[in-house]
Amino acid sequence: MIGVIASAADYPVVSEFFELFKTPWEFYRSDRQYDVLLCAGNDSVDENAAKLVLIYAGREHPSDAKEKIEIASRRSNLILSHMGARIPIYGDSVTFRRANAGVPVDEESRQPVVQLNHGGTVVRIGYDLFAEVRILLTVGQPAVNASMPALDLHIALLRELIVASGASLTEIPPIPDGYKFIACLTHDVDHPAIRSHKFDHTVLGFLYRATFGSLRDFLRGRIPVRNLLTNWAAALKLPFVYLGLAKDFWCDFADRYRELEEGLGSTFFIIPFKAYPGKNRRGQAPGFRAARYGARDVANTIRKITAAGSEIGLHGIDAWLDGSSARKELEEIRRLTGSSEIGVRMHWLYYDQQSPLALEQAEAAYDSTIGYNETVGYRAGTLQAYKPFEAVRLLELPLHVMDTALFYPNYLGLSSRQAMTRVSQLIDNAVQLGGCLTMNWHDRSVAPERLWDACYRDLVQELRSRDAWFATAGQAAAWFRKRRSVVFETDWMEAEAVRAKLPADDGELPGLRVRTHNARETCRTGLRSSEQYFDGVLEGNVDHRPRRPQPA
Repeated sequence: MIGVIASAADYPVVSEFFELFKTPWEFYRSDRQYDVLLCAGNDSVDENAAKLVLIYAGREHPSDAKEKIEIASRRSNLILSHMGARIPIYGDSVTFRRANAGVPVDEESRQPVVQLNHGGTVVRIGYDLFAEVRILLTVGQPAVNASMPALDLHIALLRELIVASGASLTEIPPIPDGYKFIACLTHDVDHPAIRSHKFDHTVLGFLYRATFGSLRDFLRGRIPVRNLLTNWAAALKLPFVYLGLAKDFWCDFADRYRELEEGLGSTFFIIPFKAYPGKNRRGQAPGFRAARYGARDVANTIRKITAAGSEIGLHGIDAWLDGSSARKELEEIRRLTGSSEIGVRMHWLYYDQQSPLALEQAEAAYDSTIGYNETVGYRAGTLQAYKPFEAVRLLELPLHVMDTALFYPNYLGLSSRQAMTRVSQLIDNAVQLGGCLTMNWHDRSVAPERLWDACYRDLVQELRSRDAWFATAGQAAAWFRKRRSVVFETDWMEAEAVRAKLPADDGELPGLRVRTHNARETCRTGLRSSEQYFDGVLEGNVDHRPRRPQPA
Protein backbone atom coordinates (compact mmCIF):
# COMPACT_ATOMS: atom_id res chain seq x y z
CA MET A 1 0.00 0.00 0.00
CA ILE A 2 1.25 3.48 -0.91
CA GLY A 3 0.45 6.36 1.39
CA VAL A 4 0.43 9.76 -0.32
CA ILE A 5 1.10 13.15 1.24
CA ALA A 6 0.12 16.01 -1.07
CA SER A 7 -1.49 19.42 -0.92
CA ALA A 8 -5.29 19.49 -1.06
CA ALA A 9 -5.08 21.35 -4.38
CA ASP A 10 -3.36 18.31 -5.88
CA TYR A 11 -5.89 15.73 -4.67
CA PRO A 12 -7.66 15.44 -8.08
CA VAL A 13 -4.29 15.02 -9.78
CA VAL A 14 -3.20 12.36 -7.30
CA SER A 15 -6.45 10.46 -7.77
CA GLU A 16 -6.17 10.50 -11.56
CA PHE A 17 -2.49 9.54 -11.46
CA PHE A 18 -3.34 6.41 -9.50
CA GLU A 19 -6.04 5.48 -12.01
CA LEU A 20 -3.25 5.41 -14.58
CA PHE A 21 -0.79 3.70 -12.21
CA LYS A 22 -3.43 1.28 -10.97
CA THR A 23 -1.97 0.07 -7.68
CA PRO A 24 -3.15 0.11 -4.02
CA TRP A 25 -2.84 3.58 -2.46
CA GLU A 26 -4.58 6.04 -0.17
CA PHE A 27 -4.02 9.50 1.21
CA TYR A 28 -1.70 9.25 4.21
CA ARG A 29 -3.17 8.33 7.60
CA SER A 30 -0.97 8.65 10.68
CA ASP A 31 -2.50 5.54 12.27
CA ARG A 32 -1.22 3.21 9.56
CA GLN A 33 2.11 1.77 8.54
CA TYR A 34 2.78 1.85 4.79
CA ASP A 35 5.05 -0.08 2.50
CA VAL A 36 5.71 3.14 0.59
CA LEU A 37 5.20 6.76 1.60
CA LEU A 38 5.12 9.22 -1.31
CA CYS A 39 5.49 12.84 -0.27
CA ALA A 40 4.93 15.62 -2.82
CA GLY A 41 5.12 18.96 -1.06
CA ASN A 42 7.01 20.85 1.60
CA ASP A 43 5.73 18.92 4.60
CA SER A 44 8.29 17.41 6.94
CA VAL A 45 8.45 13.65 6.67
CA ASP A 46 9.07 10.95 9.26
CA GLU A 47 11.67 8.81 7.54
CA ASN A 48 10.57 5.80 9.59
CA ALA A 49 6.93 6.08 8.52
CA ALA A 50 7.33 3.46 5.78
CA LYS A 51 9.72 0.88 4.41
CA LEU A 52 10.38 3.26 1.52
CA VAL A 53 9.99 7.04 1.63
CA LEU A 54 9.88 8.94 -1.67
CA ILE A 55 10.21 12.72 -1.49
CA TYR A 56 9.29 14.60 -4.68
CA ALA A 57 10.02 18.35 -4.72
CA GLY A 58 11.29 20.71 -7.40
CA ARG A 59 12.73 23.08 -4.80
CA GLU A 60 14.59 22.73 -1.51
CA HIS A 61 12.73 20.44 0.89
CA PRO A 62 12.86 20.54 4.72
CA SER A 63 14.49 17.10 4.69
CA ASP A 64 17.42 18.27 2.56
CA ALA A 65 19.27 20.00 5.38
CA LYS A 66 18.67 17.10 7.76
CA GLU A 67 19.99 14.60 5.21
CA LYS A 68 22.82 16.96 4.18
CA ILE A 69 21.62 16.90 0.60
CA GLU A 70 23.48 19.48 -1.48
CA ILE A 71 21.58 21.16 -4.31
CA ALA A 72 23.72 21.55 -7.44
CA SER A 73 21.34 23.56 -9.63
CA ARG A 74 17.81 24.93 -9.82
CA ARG A 75 16.06 25.13 -13.17
CA SER A 76 12.96 24.23 -15.17
CA ASN A 77 12.36 22.64 -18.56
CA LEU A 78 15.04 20.00 -18.51
CA ILE A 79 15.24 16.50 -19.96
CA LEU A 80 16.05 13.52 -17.75
CA SER A 81 18.11 10.68 -19.15
CA HIS A 82 17.62 7.25 -17.65
CA MET A 83 18.26 3.78 -19.07
CA GLY A 84 17.92 5.00 -22.65
CA ALA A 85 14.68 6.92 -21.98
CA ARG A 86 14.26 10.70 -22.08
CA ILE A 87 11.76 12.23 -19.64
CA PRO A 88 10.90 15.93 -19.98
CA ILE A 89 10.40 17.98 -16.81
CA TYR A 90 8.33 21.13 -17.35
CA GLY A 91 8.11 22.60 -13.86
CA ASP A 92 10.74 23.50 -11.26
CA SER A 93 13.50 20.99 -10.63
CA VAL A 94 16.73 20.61 -8.73
CA THR A 95 19.81 18.50 -9.31
CA PHE A 96 22.11 17.12 -6.63
CA ARG A 97 25.87 17.10 -6.13
CA ARG A 98 26.20 13.57 -4.76
CA ALA A 99 25.57 10.90 -7.36
CA ASN A 100 24.32 7.32 -7.11
CA ALA A 101 24.91 4.81 -9.84
CA GLY A 102 22.11 4.22 -12.30
CA VAL A 103 19.82 7.10 -11.31
CA PRO A 104 18.20 9.59 -13.72
CA VAL A 105 20.37 12.58 -14.62
CA ASP A 106 19.88 15.94 -16.27
CA GLU A 107 20.67 15.30 -19.93
CA GLU A 108 22.58 18.57 -20.25
CA SER A 109 24.63 18.80 -17.03
CA ARG A 110 24.72 15.05 -16.25
CA GLN A 111 23.91 15.91 -12.64
CA PRO A 112 21.60 13.46 -10.82
CA VAL A 113 17.94 14.29 -10.24
CA VAL A 114 17.44 11.36 -7.86
CA GLN A 115 19.43 10.75 -4.69
CA LEU A 116 19.28 7.58 -2.59
CA ASN A 117 19.74 7.88 1.17
CA HIS A 118 19.78 5.41 4.05
CA GLY A 119 20.69 2.54 1.76
CA GLY A 120 17.95 3.41 -0.71
CA THR A 121 15.07 3.44 1.79
CA VAL A 122 14.71 7.24 1.52
CA VAL A 123 14.75 8.62 -2.00
CA ARG A 124 14.82 12.31 -2.89
CA ILE A 125 13.49 13.13 -6.39
CA GLY A 126 14.19 16.64 -7.63
CA TYR A 127 10.87 17.54 -9.21
CA ASP A 128 7.19 17.69 -8.26
CA LEU A 129 5.54 14.58 -9.70
CA PHE A 130 1.96 15.82 -9.47
CA ALA A 131 2.81 19.25 -10.90
CA GLU A 132 4.20 17.41 -13.92
CA VAL A 133 1.07 15.27 -14.21
CA ARG A 134 -1.14 18.37 -14.03
CA ILE A 135 0.81 20.06 -16.84
CA LEU A 136 0.65 16.98 -19.06
CA LEU A 137 -3.10 16.45 -18.64
CA THR A 138 -4.02 20.13 -19.07
CA VAL A 139 -1.45 22.12 -21.07
CA GLY A 140 0.12 19.10 -22.75
CA GLN A 141 3.54 18.75 -24.32
CA PRO A 142 5.03 21.02 -26.99
CA ALA A 143 5.51 19.36 -30.37
CA VAL A 144 9.28 19.27 -29.90
CA ASN A 145 8.80 16.70 -27.10
CA ALA A 146 5.99 14.77 -28.80
CA SER A 147 8.01 11.56 -29.06
CA MET A 148 8.30 11.18 -25.26
CA PRO A 149 5.47 9.39 -23.38
CA ALA A 150 6.34 11.49 -20.34
CA LEU A 151 3.50 10.52 -18.01
CA ASP A 152 3.92 6.81 -18.66
CA LEU A 153 7.67 7.16 -18.06
CA HIS A 154 6.99 8.87 -14.71
CA ILE A 155 4.90 5.82 -13.79
CA ALA A 156 7.68 3.49 -14.93
CA LEU A 157 10.26 5.37 -12.85
CA LEU A 158 8.06 5.30 -9.74
CA ARG A 159 7.51 1.58 -10.24
CA GLU A 160 11.26 1.07 -10.55
CA LEU A 161 11.97 3.07 -7.38
CA ILE A 162 9.52 0.92 -5.44
CA VAL A 163 10.67 -2.45 -6.76
CA ALA A 164 14.37 -1.54 -6.44
CA SER A 165 13.82 -0.72 -2.75
CA GLY A 166 12.90 -4.30 -1.97
CA ALA A 167 9.15 -3.69 -1.72
CA SER A 168 6.62 -5.85 -3.52
CA LEU A 169 4.04 -4.20 -5.75
CA THR A 170 0.65 -5.23 -7.14
CA GLU A 171 -0.89 -3.37 -10.08
CA ILE A 172 -3.40 -3.66 -12.89
CA PRO A 173 -1.25 -2.82 -15.94
CA PRO A 174 -2.86 -1.08 -18.93
CA ILE A 175 -2.56 -4.28 -20.98
CA PRO A 176 -5.57 -6.39 -22.03
CA ASP A 177 -5.21 -10.03 -21.14
CA GLY A 178 -4.01 -12.04 -24.14
CA TYR A 179 -2.48 -9.02 -25.89
CA LYS A 180 0.44 -6.63 -25.54
CA PHE A 181 -1.42 -3.34 -26.08
CA ILE A 182 -4.50 -1.83 -27.74
CA ALA A 183 -4.59 -0.48 -31.30
CA CYS A 184 -7.41 1.89 -32.21
CA LEU A 185 -7.93 2.60 -35.93
CA THR A 186 -9.96 5.73 -36.62
CA HIS A 187 -10.98 7.79 -39.65
CA ASP A 188 -12.05 11.42 -39.79
CA VAL A 189 -14.57 11.78 -42.62
CA ASP A 190 -14.01 15.27 -44.06
CA HIS A 191 -14.46 14.81 -47.84
CA PRO A 192 -16.63 11.80 -48.69
CA ALA A 193 -17.21 12.96 -52.30
CA ILE A 194 -15.11 15.18 -54.56
CA ARG A 195 -18.25 15.93 -56.60
CA SER A 196 -19.46 18.06 -53.68
CA HIS A 197 -16.55 20.48 -54.21
CA LYS A 198 -16.94 22.89 -57.15
CA PHE A 199 -13.48 24.35 -57.76
CA ASP A 200 -13.00 25.45 -54.18
CA HIS A 201 -9.70 25.31 -52.29
CA THR A 202 -10.11 21.53 -51.82
CA VAL A 203 -10.36 20.83 -55.56
CA LEU A 204 -7.61 23.30 -56.47
CA GLY A 205 -5.36 21.66 -53.90
CA PHE A 206 -6.27 18.24 -55.26
CA LEU A 207 -5.42 19.25 -58.84
CA TYR A 208 -2.08 20.75 -57.85
CA ARG A 209 -1.01 17.79 -55.70
CA ALA A 210 -2.29 15.22 -58.23
CA THR A 211 -0.29 16.77 -61.08
CA PHE A 212 2.72 18.93 -60.20
CA GLY A 213 2.99 17.67 -56.63
CA SER A 214 2.95 14.03 -57.72
CA LEU A 215 5.58 14.68 -60.36
CA ARG A 216 7.79 16.40 -57.80
CA ASP A 217 7.38 13.52 -55.32
CA PHE A 218 8.12 10.95 -58.04
CA LEU A 219 11.30 12.74 -59.11
CA ARG A 220 12.41 12.85 -55.47
CA GLY A 221 11.79 9.11 -55.12
CA ARG A 222 8.99 9.57 -52.59
CA ILE A 223 6.24 7.82 -54.59
CA PRO A 224 6.30 5.01 -57.20
CA VAL A 225 5.42 5.59 -60.85
CA ARG A 226 2.14 3.73 -60.25
CA ASN A 227 0.95 6.50 -57.89
CA LEU A 228 2.05 9.19 -60.32
CA LEU A 229 0.02 7.67 -63.15
CA THR A 230 -3.00 7.03 -60.91
CA ASN A 231 -3.06 10.65 -59.79
CA TRP A 232 -2.68 12.03 -63.31
CA ALA A 233 -5.53 9.77 -64.47
CA ALA A 234 -7.73 11.01 -61.61
CA ALA A 235 -7.04 14.64 -62.53
CA LEU A 236 -7.99 13.97 -66.17
CA LYS A 237 -11.13 12.11 -65.05
CA LEU A 238 -12.38 14.91 -62.79
CA PRO A 239 -14.62 16.66 -65.42
CA PHE A 240 -16.31 13.33 -66.14
CA VAL A 241 -16.91 12.82 -62.40
CA TYR A 242 -18.74 16.16 -62.28
CA LEU A 243 -20.80 15.15 -65.33
CA GLY A 244 -21.76 11.84 -63.73
CA LEU A 245 -19.94 9.88 -66.44
CA ALA A 246 -17.21 8.56 -64.14
CA LYS A 247 -17.28 7.22 -60.61
CA ASP A 248 -16.40 9.58 -57.78
CA PHE A 249 -13.07 8.16 -56.59
CA TRP A 250 -13.49 9.58 -53.05
CA CYS A 251 -16.79 7.77 -52.40
CA ASP A 252 -15.46 4.26 -51.80
CA PHE A 253 -13.60 5.00 -48.55
CA ALA A 254 -15.77 2.69 -46.40
CA ASP A 255 -15.30 -0.30 -48.72
CA ARG A 256 -11.61 0.45 -49.12
CA TYR A 257 -10.99 0.56 -45.38
CA ARG A 258 -12.96 -2.64 -44.86
CA GLU A 259 -10.67 -4.30 -47.40
CA LEU A 260 -7.48 -2.92 -45.84
CA GLU A 261 -8.53 -3.77 -42.27
CA GLU A 262 -9.77 -7.27 -43.14
CA GLY A 263 -12.64 -7.34 -40.69
CA LEU A 264 -11.07 -5.34 -37.88
CA GLY A 265 -13.40 -2.85 -36.24
CA SER A 266 -12.55 0.82 -36.66
CA THR A 267 -14.20 4.15 -35.88
CA PHE A 268 -15.42 6.72 -38.42
CA PHE A 269 -16.03 10.26 -37.15
CA ILE A 270 -18.82 11.95 -39.16
CA ILE A 271 -19.48 15.71 -39.44
CA PRO A 272 -23.09 16.45 -38.38
CA PHE A 273 -24.04 19.51 -40.42
CA LYS A 274 -23.23 20.76 -43.90
CA ALA A 275 -21.77 24.18 -44.86
CA TYR A 276 -21.25 25.39 -41.29
CA PRO A 277 -17.67 26.27 -40.23
CA GLY A 278 -18.50 26.64 -36.55
CA LYS A 279 -16.94 29.04 -34.07
CA ASN A 280 -13.81 29.54 -32.10
CA ARG A 281 -13.48 31.43 -28.81
CA ARG A 282 -12.90 34.68 -30.73
CA GLY A 283 -15.87 34.36 -33.07
CA GLN A 284 -16.48 32.66 -36.42
CA ALA A 285 -14.05 29.93 -37.51
CA PRO A 286 -12.46 30.17 -40.99
CA GLY A 287 -15.02 29.58 -43.73
CA PHE A 288 -13.09 26.73 -45.33
CA ARG A 289 -13.53 24.69 -42.13
CA ALA A 290 -17.12 24.08 -43.26
CA ALA A 291 -17.75 20.63 -44.72
CA ARG A 292 -19.50 20.10 -48.05
CA TYR A 293 -21.62 17.34 -46.53
CA GLY A 294 -23.66 16.59 -43.45
CA ALA A 295 -24.30 13.28 -41.70
CA ARG A 296 -27.66 12.84 -43.43
CA ASP A 297 -25.93 12.99 -46.82
CA VAL A 298 -23.96 9.84 -45.97
CA ALA A 299 -26.74 7.92 -44.19
CA ASN A 300 -26.31 4.90 -46.49
CA THR A 301 -22.57 4.84 -45.85
CA ILE A 302 -23.19 5.04 -42.10
CA ARG A 303 -25.45 1.98 -42.32
CA LYS A 304 -22.81 0.13 -44.34
CA ILE A 305 -20.10 0.95 -41.78
CA THR A 306 -22.14 -0.17 -38.76
CA ALA A 307 -23.31 -3.34 -40.56
CA ALA A 308 -19.65 -4.26 -41.06
CA GLY A 309 -19.02 -4.04 -37.30
CA SER A 310 -17.32 -0.65 -37.19
CA GLU A 311 -18.32 2.34 -35.11
CA ILE A 312 -19.65 5.81 -35.92
CA GLY A 313 -18.57 8.81 -33.87
CA LEU A 314 -19.19 12.55 -34.04
CA HIS A 315 -16.69 14.76 -35.85
CA GLY A 316 -17.79 17.78 -33.89
CA ILE A 317 -18.01 21.39 -35.06
CA ASP A 318 -19.10 23.41 -32.01
CA ALA A 319 -19.43 20.51 -29.57
CA TRP A 320 -16.23 21.62 -27.83
CA LEU A 321 -17.70 25.07 -27.04
CA ASP A 322 -20.83 24.39 -25.00
CA GLY A 323 -23.16 21.65 -23.89
CA SER A 324 -26.13 22.71 -26.01
CA SER A 325 -24.10 22.60 -29.25
CA ALA A 326 -22.60 19.27 -28.23
CA ARG A 327 -26.05 17.85 -27.49
CA LYS A 328 -27.43 19.02 -30.84
CA GLU A 329 -24.54 17.54 -32.83
CA LEU A 330 -24.53 14.26 -30.92
CA GLU A 331 -28.27 13.90 -31.34
CA GLU A 332 -27.88 14.12 -35.13
CA ILE A 333 -25.47 11.16 -35.09
CA ARG A 334 -27.61 9.25 -32.60
CA ARG A 335 -30.67 9.54 -34.85
CA LEU A 336 -28.79 8.17 -37.83
CA THR A 337 -27.07 5.30 -36.01
CA GLY A 338 -29.71 4.33 -33.47
CA SER A 339 -26.99 4.26 -30.83
CA SER A 340 -26.98 6.35 -27.66
CA GLU A 341 -23.28 5.74 -26.99
CA ILE A 342 -21.54 8.16 -29.36
CA GLY A 343 -17.98 9.41 -28.92
CA VAL A 344 -16.40 12.59 -30.26
CA ARG A 345 -13.38 13.88 -32.10
CA MET A 346 -13.45 17.58 -32.91
CA HIS A 347 -12.95 18.78 -36.49
CA TRP A 348 -9.52 20.44 -36.75
CA LEU A 349 -8.94 19.22 -33.17
CA TYR A 350 -10.62 22.29 -31.66
CA TYR A 351 -10.54 21.91 -27.87
CA ASP A 352 -9.88 23.83 -24.66
CA GLN A 353 -10.11 23.28 -20.91
CA GLN A 354 -13.88 23.80 -20.89
CA SER A 355 -14.52 21.18 -23.59
CA PRO A 356 -14.69 18.13 -21.28
CA LEU A 357 -17.51 19.74 -19.31
CA ALA A 358 -19.45 20.60 -22.49
CA LEU A 359 -19.07 17.06 -23.86
CA GLU A 360 -20.00 15.49 -20.54
CA GLN A 361 -23.14 17.63 -20.29
CA ALA A 362 -24.16 16.22 -23.68
CA GLU A 363 -23.44 12.66 -22.46
CA ALA A 364 -20.70 11.92 -24.98
CA ALA A 365 -19.38 8.39 -24.53
CA TYR A 366 -15.74 9.53 -24.81
CA ASP A 367 -13.56 12.11 -26.53
CA SER A 368 -10.56 11.47 -28.78
CA THR A 369 -9.38 14.95 -29.72
CA ILE A 370 -6.17 15.49 -27.74
CA GLY A 371 -3.33 15.13 -30.22
CA TYR A 372 -1.23 17.09 -32.69
CA ASN A 373 -2.06 18.44 -36.15
CA GLU A 374 1.61 19.00 -37.01
CA THR A 375 3.39 15.93 -35.65
CA VAL A 376 2.82 12.50 -34.11
CA GLY A 377 3.29 11.47 -30.52
CA TYR A 378 2.01 12.05 -27.01
CA ARG A 379 0.46 15.45 -26.43
CA ALA A 380 -0.82 14.35 -23.00
CA GLY A 381 2.31 12.26 -22.41
CA THR A 382 0.40 8.98 -22.23
CA LEU A 383 -0.92 5.98 -24.13
CA GLN A 384 -3.73 5.59 -21.62
CA ALA A 385 -7.27 6.95 -21.63
CA TYR A 386 -7.60 9.45 -18.80
CA LYS A 387 -10.31 11.53 -17.16
CA PRO A 388 -9.92 15.30 -17.64
CA PHE A 389 -10.03 17.12 -14.31
CA GLU A 390 -13.17 19.04 -15.31
CA ALA A 391 -15.08 15.83 -15.99
CA VAL A 392 -16.78 13.31 -13.74
CA ARG A 393 -17.17 10.38 -16.14
CA LEU A 394 -15.88 11.40 -19.59
CA LEU A 395 -12.66 9.71 -20.69
CA GLU A 396 -10.15 11.18 -23.12
CA LEU A 397 -8.63 8.67 -25.55
CA PRO A 398 -5.56 10.54 -26.85
CA LEU A 399 -4.78 10.66 -30.56
CA HIS A 400 -1.18 9.69 -31.38
CA VAL A 401 -0.80 9.30 -35.15
CA MET A 402 -2.44 11.33 -37.93
CA ASP A 403 -1.68 10.64 -41.58
CA THR A 404 -1.59 14.31 -42.64
CA ALA A 405 0.99 15.06 -39.92
CA LEU A 406 3.19 12.27 -41.29
CA PHE A 407 3.00 13.14 -45.00
CA TYR A 408 2.10 16.79 -45.56
CA PRO A 409 5.16 18.87 -46.58
CA ASN A 410 4.20 21.64 -44.14
CA TYR A 411 4.31 19.13 -41.29
CA LEU A 412 6.71 16.17 -41.08
CA GLY A 413 6.77 15.56 -44.84
CA LEU A 414 7.87 11.92 -44.59
CA SER A 415 8.03 9.22 -47.22
CA SER A 416 6.07 6.01 -46.60
CA ARG A 417 9.21 4.25 -45.42
CA GLN A 418 10.12 7.09 -43.06
CA ALA A 419 6.56 7.20 -41.77
CA MET A 420 6.61 3.50 -40.94
CA THR A 421 9.90 3.95 -39.08
CA ARG A 422 8.43 6.83 -37.10
CA VAL A 423 5.24 4.95 -36.20
CA SER A 424 7.18 1.77 -35.38
CA GLN A 425 8.90 3.71 -32.58
CA LEU A 426 5.49 4.49 -31.11
CA ILE A 427 4.49 0.83 -31.44
CA ASP A 428 7.67 -0.13 -29.56
CA ASN A 429 6.60 2.17 -26.73
CA ALA A 430 3.12 0.63 -26.69
CA VAL A 431 4.59 -2.87 -26.42
CA GLN A 432 6.83 -1.74 -23.56
CA LEU A 433 4.37 0.47 -21.65
CA GLY A 434 0.95 -0.88 -22.61
CA GLY A 435 -2.02 1.38 -23.25
CA CYS A 436 -3.75 2.27 -26.50
CA LEU A 437 -2.09 3.58 -29.67
CA THR A 438 -4.73 5.64 -31.50
CA MET A 439 -4.34 6.37 -35.22
CA ASN A 440 -6.29 8.56 -37.63
CA TRP A 441 -6.29 7.89 -41.40
CA HIS A 442 -8.68 10.28 -43.18
CA ASP A 443 -11.39 9.15 -45.57
CA ARG A 444 -9.71 10.45 -48.75
CA SER A 445 -6.25 9.20 -47.75
CA VAL A 446 -6.79 5.87 -49.53
CA ALA A 447 -7.80 7.58 -52.82
CA PRO A 448 -6.14 9.92 -55.32
CA GLU A 449 -4.26 12.24 -54.77
CA ARG A 450 -2.98 11.01 -51.41
CA LEU A 451 -2.82 7.24 -52.03
CA TRP A 452 -1.55 6.51 -48.54
CA ASP A 453 -3.29 3.13 -48.54
CA ALA A 454 -0.12 1.03 -48.97
CA CYS A 455 1.42 2.60 -45.88
CA TYR A 456 -1.82 2.05 -43.96
CA ARG A 457 -1.86 -1.63 -44.96
CA ASP A 458 1.74 -2.00 -43.74
CA LEU A 459 0.81 -0.27 -40.50
CA VAL A 460 -2.11 -2.62 -39.84
CA GLN A 461 0.08 -5.64 -40.55
CA GLU A 462 2.76 -4.33 -38.19
CA LEU A 463 0.18 -3.90 -35.44
CA ARG A 464 -1.10 -7.44 -36.05
CA SER A 465 2.42 -8.85 -35.80
CA ARG A 466 2.97 -7.06 -32.46
CA ASP A 467 -0.03 -8.74 -30.79
CA ALA A 468 -2.34 -5.73 -30.56
CA TRP A 469 -5.98 -5.95 -29.59
CA PHE A 470 -7.82 -3.99 -32.30
CA ALA A 471 -10.61 -2.02 -30.67
CA THR A 472 -12.98 0.67 -31.81
CA ALA A 473 -12.58 3.93 -29.89
CA GLY A 474 -15.72 3.06 -27.92
CA GLN A 475 -14.39 -0.40 -27.03
CA ALA A 476 -11.01 1.02 -25.99
CA ALA A 477 -12.68 3.61 -23.75
CA ALA A 478 -14.93 0.90 -22.26
CA TRP A 479 -11.91 -1.30 -21.50
CA PHE A 480 -10.15 1.55 -19.66
CA ARG A 481 -13.39 2.28 -17.80
CA LYS A 482 -13.50 -1.39 -16.77
CA ARG A 483 -9.91 -1.14 -15.50
CA ARG A 484 -10.72 2.03 -13.57
CA SER A 485 -13.59 0.23 -11.82
CA VAL A 486 -11.21 -2.17 -10.05
CA VAL A 487 -11.07 -1.57 -6.30
CA PHE A 488 -8.16 -2.65 -4.10
CA GLU A 489 -8.65 -3.79 -0.55
CA THR A 490 -5.79 -4.27 1.90
CA ASP A 491 -5.95 -6.49 4.98
CA TRP A 492 -4.00 -4.48 7.55
CA MET A 493 -3.91 -7.52 9.83
CA GLU A 494 -2.11 -9.62 7.23
CA ALA A 495 1.10 -8.16 5.87
CA GLU A 496 1.15 -7.44 2.13
CA ALA A 497 -2.26 -9.04 1.50
CA VAL A 498 -4.02 -7.28 -1.35
CA ARG A 499 -7.39 -8.04 -2.88
CA ALA A 500 -8.42 -6.69 -6.26
CA LYS A 501 -12.16 -6.58 -6.91
CA LEU A 502 -13.88 -6.05 -10.25
CA PRO A 503 -17.46 -4.93 -9.49
CA ALA A 504 -18.95 -6.09 -12.80
CA ASP A 505 -17.83 -7.63 -16.08
CA ASP A 506 -20.07 -8.56 -19.01
CA GLY A 507 -17.28 -10.62 -20.59
CA GLU A 508 -17.41 -8.81 -23.95
CA LEU A 509 -14.05 -7.09 -23.49
CA PRO A 510 -10.62 -8.67 -22.88
CA GLY A 511 -9.82 -9.45 -19.28
CA LEU A 512 -7.60 -7.53 -16.88
CA ARG A 513 -4.21 -8.65 -15.64
CA VAL A 514 -3.19 -8.53 -12.00
CA ARG A 515 0.57 -8.12 -11.93
CA THR A 516 2.60 -8.70 -8.78
CA HIS A 517 6.24 -7.67 -8.85
CA ASN A 518 8.59 -9.71 -6.72
CA ALA A 519 9.90 -8.28 -3.49
CA ARG A 520 13.67 -8.16 -3.88
CA GLU A 521 16.69 -7.29 -1.82
CA THR A 522 17.24 -3.56 -1.59
CA CYS A 523 19.63 -2.24 -4.19
CA ARG A 524 22.02 0.03 -2.28
CA THR A 525 24.17 1.33 -5.12
CA GLY A 526 21.56 2.49 -7.60
CA LEU A 527 18.34 1.62 -9.37
CA ARG A 528 17.69 -1.47 -11.38
CA SER A 529 14.66 -2.55 -13.30
CA SER A 530 13.07 -5.93 -12.77
CA GLU A 531 11.02 -8.08 -15.10
CA GLN A 532 10.37 -10.58 -12.29
CA TYR A 533 6.63 -10.52 -11.83
CA PHE A 534 3.64 -12.81 -11.80
CA ASP A 535 0.57 -12.14 -13.94
CA GLY A 536 -2.83 -13.40 -12.93
CA VAL A 537 -6.16 -12.68 -14.59
CA LEU A 538 -8.97 -10.72 -12.96
CA GLU A 539 -12.24 -11.76 -14.55
CA GLY A 540 -15.86 -11.55 -13.50
CA ASN A 541 -17.44 -10.29 -10.33
CA VAL A 542 -15.05 -12.05 -7.99
CA ASP A 543 -12.82 -11.34 -5.03
CA HIS A 544 -9.36 -11.99 -6.43
CA ARG A 545 -6.27 -12.38 -4.28
CA PRO A 546 -3.17 -12.52 -6.50
CA ARG A 547 -0.58 -15.15 -5.65
CA ARG A 548 2.72 -13.62 -4.64
CA PRO A 549 5.72 -15.46 -6.09
CA GLN A 550 8.75 -16.13 -3.94
CA PRO A 551 11.62 -13.64 -4.29
CA ALA A 552 14.40 -14.79 -6.59
